[in-house]
Amino acid sequence: MENTQLTAKCVAKTIRVTPRKARLVIDQIRGKKVSDAYAILKFTPNGAAEPIIKVLKSAAANAVNNNNMNQEKLFVKEAYVNEGPTLKRFLPRAKGSADRLLKRTCHITVVVAEMK
Repeated sequence: MENTQLTAKCVAKTIRVTPRKARLVIDQIRGKKVSDAYAILKFTPNGAAEPIIKVLKSAAANAVNNNNMNQEKLFVKEAYVNEGPTLKRFLPRAKGSADRLLKRTCHITVVVAEMK
């Protein structure tokens, strides 16, 4: 028999934060207890922390409500950021030229599981 662990997942798509900056924040909570991860994110001075808090809370709520897991035993099993669609915009410059602006987005995924 293989050891299957019950998990709960939450994904936020097309969040208007660059994936590179979001990964810096999400690396801090991977493997931590949900309560510790929330405390870390709450005091992280980064724009990506707010949407990650929402995803973490939603994943924890999914675990408690859908899978009847214990809130105190939850930990962040997986947390990763994938690149989303890039919005291409133009900025007018001198002499009729233009620069291209890339407004990047990301998909944030958090998977929580219950400690044994």
